[in-house]
Amino acid sequence: MTTILSGLNKLFDSRIRLGIMAVLSVNEQLDFNMLKELLQITDGNLASHLKALEKNELICVQKQFVGRKPNTTYSTTLLGKEMFVQHLQALEKLINLP
Repeated sequence: MTTILSGLNKLFDSRIRLGIMAVLSVNEQLDFNMLKELLQITDGNLASHLKALEKNELICVQKQFVGRKPNTTYSTTLLGKEMFVQHLQALEKLINLP
């Protein structure tokens, strides 16, 4: 049981961070507004969780201009993908305990 729990990652304890990683794992990249819409959360709430994931190098942030408007897109890093898969595998093992 201890080895299963050690596979869980504290960074994904938040349902919002878990949601961000889940959505980004099935999309190559998404912009801020699309993430906000999909997760149905406020700008500030999303921004704080994105910063935490970026700080830990789990997501990549790309800023650019589309016309005259700034556009920020997010994608998972290789490290982020690996850590998210490990977290999901640990959850799966926990759920399937006899």
